[in-house]
Amino acid sequence: MSNLLQKLQSIKERWEEVSQLIVDPEIISDMDRYVKLNKEYKDLEVFVQTHDEYKNVLDNIESSREIISKEKDEEFREMAKMEYDELIERRDALEEEIKVMLIPKDPEDSKNVIVEIRGGTGGDEAAIFAGDLYNMYTRFIQNKGWKFEVLSMNEGTSGGFKEVSFSVSGDDIYGTLKYESGVHRVQRVPQTETQGRVHTSAATVAVLPEADEVDINLNMSDIKKDTFRSSGAGGQHVNKTESAVRLTHLPTNTVVECQEGRSQIKNYAQALTVLRSRLYEKELAIKNAERAEQRRTLVSSGDRSAKIRTYNYPQGRVTDHRINLTLYNLDAIINGALDEVNDALKMAENTEKMKEGSID
Repeated sequence: MSNLLQKLQSIKERWEEVSQLIVDPEIISDMDRYVKLNKEYKDLEVFVQTHDEYKNVLDNIESSREIISKEKDEEFREMAKMEYDELIERRDALEEEIKVMLIPKDPEDSKNVIVEIRGGTGGDEAAIFAGDLYNMYTRFIQNKGWKFEVLSMNEGTSGGFKEVSFSVSGDDIYGTLKYESGVHRVQRVPQTETQGRVHTSAATVAVLPEADEVDINLNMSDIKKDTFRSSGAGGQHVNKTESAVRLTHLPTNTVVECQEGRSQIKNYAQALTVLRSRLYEKELAIKNAERAEQRRTLVSSGDRSAKIRTYNYPQGRVTDHRINLTLYNLDAIINGALDEVNDALKMAENTEKMKEGSID
């Protein structure tokens, strides 16, 4: 049995074990455990399907070899050889797929996220660009069928946002959006420019994996809570009541504001989630920095100053500087078509992991 087949076989055995557990009344009564096992079952199912196909291909290769070596009929042998060549091609393709599948997943990849976008250098144009990035992500998120909710926004004087934050929930969100953390630059003639000169502005994006309570144990005595009137959109109600919440984590001086909800209770709960995620991200940044010493990583390790991508409007060009990827479909990308960029980043990351020798 090949090494890859052995690995898939052990995964299939675990899948069969989990399939028995999720129908156990004792497991079903424990909702947290049931949900985790049910997710594991679905995650392993694709490995089982690949195992069955790969094993079938290997078995058929052996059968074809036997026919080629023993069959006397030349026409029959020729047919078997053609089939053998096709099977070898399929085997090789499957083995490459399996190697990628077997790369250990980052445990954070399945988490929901909080995205924070801030206008950087460039004044009003930076805020407008931050708004463009917000629209790009929300369209991408809607196309994926994920859910998002605005947590806080501070609008720019000429449009866009000085800063905006929102949560995203669905399947494998962090694993998809984590590559967006860093500095995004735009090169174009600003709306505010009368001379027609191309300017460079920037906005910063931070993608935080949403931390569970078990990830970060907050001591509530370390948190200072303030309430204030919302300055955002939402009509008269939010502006007349102190529904907005500001939380300050005193040991780290981390400040979080949430003001988009009509209810102070809801804003407080969201602010706690953001605070927990900010603190969790700081811990992850330390781990990523340690990992970066061993290998190159495409995920920002907390360095918000890392320039990752440039959007050049005069040339209709988008360049991702981490993998030297240049695409000439800026309009599509800025309208949410991020899959090509994201797929290239994932492939580069997986290639780097495979170089470590994670998969034999």
